[in-house]
Amino acid sequence: MKKTEKYIEEAIKNIRDDRDITRRLLDDVMVYLSKSEERHKEVGLTAAKYVETLQRSNEQLVKISTLLQKKESKQVGLTLDDKRDIFDLIQGGAEEDGN
Repeated sequence: MKKTEKYIEEAIKNIRDDRDITRRLLDDVMVYLSKSEERHKEVGLTAAKYVETLQRSNEQLVKISTLLQKKESKQVGLTLDDKRDIFDLIQGGAEEDGN
């Protein structure tokens, strides 16, 4: 397996893992919020951050899908820009994970 493909698989796995964790946390927040209106003031910002995380992961998946589609249509490999984009995605995921 090529190094780039390994990184793409790793990035996709990290995105899916992050989405799963964030979805569970958001579900917990939604249950908590459903108990009273006052709780919206307490955890509203936290819920917004969880939604932002899910949106970012959607953007990452779209970007990776676009890169893969480009690769398949050209059949000549990833461009330097594509490789930088993948590296940036991996670095962004590592920063969000605290690595």
